[in-house]
Amino acid sequence: MRIANAAGRLMLLTDDGWTDVERASRGLFSADPQQIYERWEEFRHWVAQAQPTGDETLDESELGSPAPRPRQLLAIGLNYRDHADESGFAVPEHPPVFTKFVSSITGPCGDISLPEGSVDWEVELVAVVGRRAWQVSEERAWAHVAGLTVGQDISERDKQLSGPVPQFSLGKSHPGFGPMGPFLVTPDEFDDPDDLELGCSINGESVQKGRTSDLIFSVPQLIARLSAVLPLLPGDVIFTGTPAGVGLGRNPKRYLADGDELVSYVKGIGELRHRLVRA
Repeated sequence: MRIANAAGRLMLLTDDGWTDVERASRGLFSADPQQIYERWEEFRHWVAQAQPTGDETLDESELGSPAPRPRQLLAIGLNYRDHADESGFAVPEHPPVFTKFVSSITGPCGDISLPEGSVDWEVELVAVVGRRAWQVSEERAWAHVAGLTVGQDISERDKQLSGPVPQFSLGKSHPGFGPMGPFLVTPDEFDDPDDLELGCSINGESVQKGRTSDLIFSVPQLIARLSAVLPLLPGDVIFTGTPAGVGLGRNPKRYLADGDELVSYVKGIGELRHRLVRA
């Protein structure tokens, strides 16, 4: 199953095409994409029984984030060995966790304003919670994931690394620094949801490419580790980490510039396409 946020309305993709969920369900489910996660199991049951007609057209230029207003947005650092190496850190024994503020979320295409500073790219697989997870075992963790989408953990490195202690959350939370999309895809759509190719390019040049099978802490491990400390709520978002190839890890360092086109993808989900513009 795939869902999308089209101009603020929840859309469902079936074999017949796109369906507007509120209209097809005659108001049983809200048009608001964020609200569907509170009723995720009920929604999946309805999809299986209702046989939606798929008679809507979808303008991809109007797509927004499939989880536009999570109550919690958690992100994981140094979760690929090659990225830990390029960053000058040892492989972590525990996942380093920070947050991106919700106001940074944007959709899968459009312009993103460049603030002053050194703005970097980090393509990531993003998991969205579909069932409340509290002290969940790794073996049961996938049952709490509504689906997967593509994300970019865009980062302004000067603010992120400023002292006296790093400001990860502020450096990664400028408006537009949390793009997600284009669709949310349920884990059962993949032959192996733990092994997906992801990558990104700048102006057509590939700068990152990896596989989620190389994650130090897999999606189920992250669900288990995080839910041991705090409840994960329906609609919450987890950015799972980025592979090697970021600008900070290059010699010489490289950062995004005015006019750059940043394209990010996870195979089997889709791609993000953004142009960076100087404010």
